[in-house]
Amino acid sequence: MSKYKVDIVGIDTNKLKVLNNKEMEVLFARYKEGDEAAKDELVNGNLKLVLSIISKFRNKDIDMNDLFQVGCIGLIKAVDNFDSSYGVMFSTYAVPLILGEVKRLVRTNSSVRVARSIRDTAYRILKFKEEYSNIYGIEPRNAVIAKELGIEEYEIRDALESLQDPVSIFEPIYNDGGDTIYLLDQVADVKKGATDKDMLIAMREALKKIKKRERDVLVSRYIVGKTQSEIAEDLGVSQAQISRIESTAMKNVKKLLE
Repeated sequence: MSKYKVDIVGIDTNKLKVLNNKEMEVLFARYKEGDEAAKDELVNGNLKLVLSIISKFRNKDIDMNDLFQVGCIGLIKAVDNFDSSYGVMFSTYAVPLILGEVKRLVRTNSSVRVARSIRDTAYRILKFKEEYSNIYGIEPRNAVIAKELGIEEYEIRDALESLQDPVSIFEPIYNDGGDTIYLLDQVADVKKGATDKDMLIAMREALKKIKKRERDVLVSRYIVGKTQSEIAEDLGVSQAQISRIESTAMKNVKKLLE
């Protein structure tokens, strides 16, 4: 198992403390009262969460110590902005923020200001998914979330993405041991002018040239916001098949854009 261990200079990762839920509650209460020492304990007690996230980037051409440092920035932001009144576990809230800082370093993206209403929706979604998973042992479908919270399915994707920094349309987001799945999501930014408009036009043309099933899967995944499991259920095929179709579609679109 040692090959999976993340080595950080000056830190014995095997001896890092992990806080339980009760300890977290007490520390957050102290921190809200202005106790800075409580903040330090919260950060130090969640460093393993940072390590677990940056371990996924070990094959990137970037120093793990640098990833750890920016991951800690995300953790500190999470501690500063976490609101326990939403009823969401801290780790559930912190992961997107830590991941966002790590991806910022990997992809050099700029931050995005998120409207309060979108952030509130994201909290509600996270809370419902957590409660549903605890009861039924599986994550709820987007249709279930939308019905329960009284929102549209596309709002689920937008709200959850608001907790992360934007990434390249070809950012790897999933790998089941075979083909890598890439993110083909936000492709247009009107602030950047003609270049992005040209890209959007090229993207639309590329989508027209790939197979209908490939196009349907990409639309379902990145416009409607469905998971691979949901698409598989809709089409009556396995998730592995959807994964392969999506991977092939990504590669074909990328080739057409080159």
